[in-house]
Amino acid sequence: MTAWSPTSNDALLVIDMQRDFLPGGALAISGGDAILPGINSVASRFQHVILTQDWHPRGHISFSSTHQNRIPSGQTPSLTPEGRLILHTPYGVQELWPDHCVQGTAGAEFHPGLAIPHAELILRKGLHPKIDSYSAFMENDHQTPTGLAGYLRERGIARLFFSGVAYDFCVGFSAVAAARSGFESIVIEDLTRAIDLPNTVRSINAAFTETGVARIHSASLVLA
Repeated sequence: MTAWSPTSNDALLVIDMQRDFLPGGALAISGGDAILPGINSVASRFQHVILTQDWHPRGHISFSSTHQNRIPSGQTPSLTPEGRLILHTPYGVQELWPDHCVQGTAGAEFHPGLAIPHAELILRKGLHPKIDSYSAFMENDHQTPTGLAGYLRERGIARLFFSGVAYDFCVGFSAVAAARSGFESIVIEDLTRAIDLPNTVRSINAAFTETGVARIHSASLVLA
């Protein structure tokens, strides 16, 4: 097993460890709370830690409730053959979800078990009412950057490690976007959990292979 030793040029990204994504939340991911101790432990080994936070306005485009009983042009939800509820938008296909991580609500808060006092940045995403943002680097229109890449480059950070939820959505999209932006990108697999809709894990794994995203176990992280 290859050993990975965090340096001052590395950062750990902890993706969306919020109440709504963990058991008991509006869009709960099974086992999401089980990775909290491991994330806290690994984070203590990194000088640079960044947290991301879904931060949606009410009536966000990704909420299935936004489109109930409304059929404006181009805004009609449909089901895929696998049974996934989607919306065709000007920027492509958008998954539809229960209302989650609404700005200022308890569900949008970080889980109280997340303990990373030295985290240097909280990056909020998904703020635009009509564009979702799975990636910490680029909104789903593939044109609107969050500014995170510039923040990291100005600090000389070149290698990124990813943990959190969900493996097949926000973690995966962030890791792929990082690789495409020129960062070395590594997903700590055992410190993530997937939503695991039909084909979503397979699809993100293929994207990892295509873009050179590495996948490791937290046990391979060692102190310098």
